[in-house]
Amino acid sequence: MSAKKETLDVTIMGRTYKVACSDGEREDLLTSVALLDRKMNEIKASGKVASAERIAVMAALNLANEMMGSKTGASGIDLESYRRRINSMQEVLDQALDPQEKLL
Repeated sequence: MSAKKETLDVTIMGRTYKVACSDGEREDLLTSVALLDRKMNEIKASGKVASAERIAVMAALNLANEMMGSKTGASGIDLESYRRRINSMQEVLDQALDPQEKLL
């Protein structure tokens, strides 16, 4: 049986996105959204990057770099679990962004 999905409205850098997530993923998703929003706004505030797409890519690279750096300093990190969660979030973001990209 698959987990029940719910749709949440999340705001990242002032834009609202509809995102589907499983019941048990809500808090993790909201935490991830807050982290991504903070990183993107930090990059935007630096004034070095203008477009939302480039800001998103830079934020993703920064977060990936931080995650990769943490695996060497911390013990017991389940990288496969991180990969599954990242893949799941990527699928959710792809679904949410696809209709919006067609508008551009």
